[in-house]
Amino acid sequence: MKPDAYPFYPPLLQQDSKNPPAIPSAAPFEAGTGVIDEATFRSIEVDKLFLALDHTRTRTGQAVLYRSLARPLADYGKIVAKQEALAELEADRVLREGLEKLLSNACKHEGDFYDLLYASFLGAIGSPAHPLEIVGFGYESYLAGTRFMLGLSAEAAALPTPKSHYLLALLDTLRGFSLSHAHALMQGPVYRSEKEILSKAEKRWYTPAVKFRPSLFKPGLLATGVLLVFLALQFMPLLLEMTASIAPVLWLFLLPLGLVYIPIVGSFDRDACIYPLREIFKRAPEVQATLDALGGIDELFSFIRYKEAFGHPCVLAEMTDLPKHLLVLQGVRNPVLAKGNPNYVENDLSLDEERLALITGPNSGGKTAFCKTLAQTQLLAQIGCYVPALTAKLAVADHIFYQTPEISHLADGEGRFGTELKRTKAVFIVSTARSLVIMDELSEGTTHEEKIEISTDILNGFRQKGATTLLITHNHELVAHFQQRNIGLAKQVQFKDELPTYRLIAGISKISHAGRVAKKIGFAREDIERMLKS
Repeated sequence: MKPDAYPFYPPLLQQDSKNPPAIPSAAPFEAGTGVIDEATFRSIEVDKLFLALDHTRTRTGQAVLYRSLARPLADYGKIVAKQEALAELEADRVLREGLEKLLSNACKHEGDFYDLLYASFLGAIGSPAHPLEIVGFGYESYLAGTRFMLGLSAEAAALPTPKSHYLLALLDTLRGFSLSHAHALMQGPVYRSEKEILSKAEKRWYTPAVKFRPSLFKPGLLATGVLLVFLALQFMPLLLEMTASIAPVLWLFLLPLGLVYIPIVGSFDRDACIYPLREIFKRAPEVQATLDALGGIDELFSFIRYKEAFGHPCVLAEMTDLPKHLLVLQGVRNPVLAKGNPNYVENDLSLDEERLALITGPNSGGKTAFCKTLAQTQLLAQIGCYVPALTAKLAVADHIFYQTPEISHLADGEGRFGTELKRTKAVFIVSTARSLVIMDELSEGTTHEEKIEISTDILNGFRQKGATTLLITHNHELVAHFQQRNIGLAKQVQFKDELPTYRLIAGISKISHAGRVAKKIGFAREDIERMLKS
């Protein structure tokens, strides 16, 4: 596999950006054009998933991780390649320790490079108003920033060569930076001609150019000045006599001369060399690819640290590239809520030959948390990460949809029922046999009879398309309708002594425990009567 096959996304470092990569670093695609859309992104709380998963060391790694979650992979080969990289890091101690050291150094100095690319250098006199304003002409930032990039390439060159394709591609990208034009400019020397900036290899002996030195101390310029003064003193004896008599006054002229030298030289270096150089660095594909590769390595280590910190078994899912979706999970836990929680209850679910699951049960029993667990687990698998389960077998989903009840707006003109139905229609149109579709209630805002009829039609439609479909519902008659025809899995959340166990068991729940919830929040019948009397 060619090194340039990675990364899979547009680079984080956009040439027209005004700030370093930040969170959020990417947004989901529109519905039907990516694995998850904006509505699903919000519903399954990807931002919380990111916070639970984020064990990155660098700003670039953070941005890469967020981008992966917002735009997960749909390519089986690329997902498996990331899994193989994780397996190699866990098996190869020398390689892992070497990359951890590289990340540790990058964490210390990454900010220097972003200062170079994005800071405003205020000169010798200035008052910074925000973090991207720095006093000085940019010499220190230039030296530190270029040292960071040169160090990445040098450290990568000293590491053992990985065997997994993805890790090899990332490391080869870091190593390959040493062959780039940007690397030559960072390494120096750099020359400023009348029209452009040149590296040592680009400058011809006959090209008039100024050699850029990232320092106010210019030996050549200062030596020339001293020589001119010496010659003047040699050929003008009268000046020697005058110098002796006016020596105390001479400093009054030299001091202003120094005050002129510093801003002239510093401003020239900043405006004619440092600023143009950083624009070259921003636009250099090799720089963009190198930062993305650093972020990709940091992301892999974040996955490993997440697994180690989770507190329950995590595995790399067995991924399949079938023409239809499947989901087989044993001992799965919520990737966010179960992290560090030793009491979080595991569950099993198998949707292989059977593609429809109907989940019923009282409020606060864990139905929604379980379905978010499924969607989040599928998402983790499709960024190449470990999933929180004992075993996991998943097909790559072309789309993950999670529909929750929508609040209608006055401008909709359709009411709640119409608003939800529009979303369901949009999901239905783009879903395929490779899609995972999870819906929290259907056909709200209409009569009970119409709700059963329309919900049945919708679920039958998804079944004919072949999508893996889950429905959370209180409508036990709807579930019974399908069960009487031997269609779908009927699951219910378990309660004991009116308290949830958070386990899913077979069957249909015909109670909602609405009274228990009303009592819990203090708005049951007796609470209302008491309020009326007071």
